Amino acid sequence: MSQAEQVYIVGSGITSLGKQPDRSVRQLSAIALGKALADAGLTDPTAIEAAWFSNTRQALLEGQNGIRGEVALRSSGIAGIPVTNVENACASGSTALLNAMAYLKAGFGEVALVVGAEKMFFPDNRQGMFAAFKGSTDVQQFDQQLEQLLALAHGTPIPDDVQPAAERSVFMDIYAAFARHHMASFGTTQRQIAAVAAKNHHNSTLNPDAQYRFDMTIEEVLADKSVSWPFTRAMCAPISDGAGALVLCTGRALHRFETRRAIPIAACALTSSSPRMADDFDNHLGRRAAMKAYEQAGVGPSDMSLAEVHDATAFAEILQVENLGFAPRGEGGRLTEEGATRLGGRIPVNPSGGLLSKGHPIGATGVIQVHELVTQLRGEAGARQVPNARWAIAENGGGFLGFEEAATVVTILGGK
Repeated sequence: MSQAEQVYIVGSGITSLGKQPDRSVRQLSAIALGKALADAGLTDPTAIEAAWFSNTRQALLEGQNGIRGEVALRSSGIAGIPVTNVENACASGSTALLNAMAYLKAGFGEVALVVGAEKMFFPDNRQGMFAAFKGSTDVQQFDQQLEQLLALAHGTPIPDDVQPAAERSVFMDIYAAFARHHMASFGTTQRQIAAVAAKNHHNSTLNPDAQYRFDMTIEEVLADKSVSWPFTRAMCAPISDGAGALVLCTGRALHRFETRRAIPIAACALTSSSPRMADDFDNHLGRRAAMKAYEQAGVGPSDMSLAEVHDATAFAEILQVENLGFAPRGEGGRLTEEGATRLGGRIPVNPSGGLLSKGHPIGATGVIQVHELVTQLRGEAGARQVPNARWAIAENGGGFLGFEEAATVVTILGGK
């Protein structure tokens, strides 16, 4: 691909992540947008020719639907241009990135903006906070589908002395069923799942924007409050508020920016759920998206320097390192337990702390993952920097449909 045909990320910024009851979606968006514009060296927001805004909760919890992006971005000077609202469950942010990249590649513009923002913490509406997750499933078939998914777990019974948390997302029960199915199929252990959480909690101590910034040992993870067996609280992503923003440009516009810090988008592949059987792991949509992305970029798993994956639970990281080809099927837990995915290991995974510890503001998560890849490839990640990072990959999945997520995007950056 020639430089003129290439799309680059030239500006990137995120807010701190966590429970931020005093900040609105508009305020969070403005903070992330301001950082991204400053990072790109843009003093005038009118240089942005089109914008994509990802969010999943405002319509449900605040009543702001239809024109979320137009409202959120207007006060930051983003007005009078095409603004597209994107909702695709937890994969919303990376789906917005894909659409912005396609817009630029099609020749409709030369500079574009992607903003993902989410407020999930509403202390006066905790029931609504957790009920909102159900909307990312087939609500008309919810009971039948949940029964089908929970049946996957029958091969690994829950210990008699374990009680689930009274307040939890239904997704934790679904992920727990997938984890127990993987345990029965391949011998994956609860300790291996805990090793993911311990690793990511350590990584987040090195990330100043992370929601949680404390270490946990494997034993402390295992001893934490039970949520949905085999998961303890430390193995599950928290409720988070936050935002991220990216400035993109075409190769033709690259001369306007600091080219040394521009990061090429090598691939971006979106897939949706297919009617596969539960044991047909190699047709998992995450695997299919990864293979498409590798083909687009002309690289493979062994070329990757690091990965950010969608660890809404610690088990999800085990599944996704298998889907991305870093470990043979069924060996993701062992790969983690042996230290290959930690900082300094063969393939560092979630150096940011991941969703588990960095935070998971759903509509912003995909953008925030890409921000970490950009930071690493620029060599600007500080204490969590992966040495000599050249290629980086992000997997961002959302919703549930059938025996897998409803949507997944895999993005590859690098190759300068």
